[in-house]
Amino acid sequence: MASQVLVAANRGPLSYALSDDGTLSARRGGGGLVSGLSAALAEQPGALWICAALSDADREAVRQDVSEPGVRMLDIDPTMYDDAYNGIANSVLWFTHHHLYDVPREPVFDAAFRRRWASYVAYNEAFTRALAEEAAQGARVLVQDYHLALVPGQLRELRPDLRIAHFTHTPWASREFLDMLPQDIRGELLWGMLGADVVGFHTRAWADAFAGAAQPDDARRVAVFPLGVDADELRALAHRPEVDEKLAQLRAEVAGRRTIARVDRTELSKNILRGLLAYRELLEVHPEWRGRVVHLASAYPSRQDLKVYRDYTEAVSELAAEINAEFGTEDWQPVLVSVKDDFARSLAVYRMADVALVNPVRDGMNLVAKEIPVVSEAGCAVVLSTGAGAYEELREDALTVNPFDVSQTAEALHAALSMPDEERAERTKRLAAAATALPPSAWFTAQLAALA
Repeated sequence: MASQVLVAANRGPLSYALSDDGTLSARRGGGGLVSGLSAALAEQPGALWICAALSDADREAVRQDVSEPGVRMLDIDPTMYDDAYNGIANSVLWFTHHHLYDVPREPVFDAAFRRRWASYVAYNEAFTRALAEEAAQGARVLVQDYHLALVPGQLRELRPDLRIAHFTHTPWASREFLDMLPQDIRGELLWGMLGADVVGFHTRAWADAFAGAAQPDDARRVAVFPLGVDADELRALAHRPEVDEKLAQLRAEVAGRRTIARVDRTELSKNILRGLLAYRELLEVHPEWRGRVVHLASAYPSRQDLKVYRDYTEAVSELAAEINAEFGTEDWQPVLVSVKDDFARSLAVYRMADVALVNPVRDGMNLVAKEIPVVSEAGCAVVLSTGAGAYEELREDALTVNPFDVSQTAEALHAALSMPDEERAERTKRLAAAATALPPSAWFTAQLAALA
């Protein structure tokens, strides 16, 4: 049956596991966005989520025609997928929008890049064909993120009857970085996204950057939908028995000291190394905090199939070890770092955080900045960089810093640790209210309404 509401995203709401006897089992994806979108789609009869098969088990499920209601996975050639996902989306578009290039060395747009770009075009076309096949007359289609930037333009040519939205979860590049792209590629990106009736971003800053690259008439379709947090769901997740267990372990390790929390992927834009340098400077410049504070750093490995990310993850572990060696004592370890994906530990860190350090160089939103105030039990002062998308909504009650200024960040950490309890509690209350203004289900529904 053709669908009236469709979502297209690289990652889907579920993944498959293949047992030794060949049996396939489905597991729901985690995260607030997947949960919120799934809940919103459940309210739309016949809605469909189209995504890529990401693992061998996913591809086997497609081949066996094993399908969950409301989900269609696409079996895309693994080599083409790697070129499109790692070679273009994560190595070119991500670096462009986050301003991550080491400019004397990169980017390099050569024949190899052109071959990978052809794969990116073909990858987008696979989604476009599936959407064109599945969409009912006049259906609403919500295309997600930089992986699928060409889909709206391609789909507009095949199905001009559809109402199409594209939402970008990253920042949008400044003109200086956008102009690094070859002229034809830049034009193709803008053509693709402007095939949508509504082009959405998390913040006015990113929306304005995109509008500045488009023609004035095209800029009218740009809209802002700042994704927030589902407070009830997050608090329920944070109070499960496995989180209580992690919390008890961490409290025993921290032994009543103050805590500075960060929870990030080891993603280059998250600025973890400068955050650790700021913590080290805090201990140098304000020795009164030695032995009285612990930095709880959760750093999930990210994109380890790319060498630059493997090197960065290793550098985070090395710097944390250096700080512990320099300042640690027999009964005090300054940094407790966890370089593994441990969601229960992260939620426990949220609950016990006195200070949250969120200092990305550049980030589309950064939900961690919104999640910690919602879950923190004693109130949490947020040190937030101006590069986070969340800065637009949270800046009045956060302690804001230049993400490159290590000394300013160290002083902000000192101010946050020194903040009176009453002030911290009041700020946390206001931060949590701002953070929950547009939870995932309402965020999705607002975009649907914009297409109505």
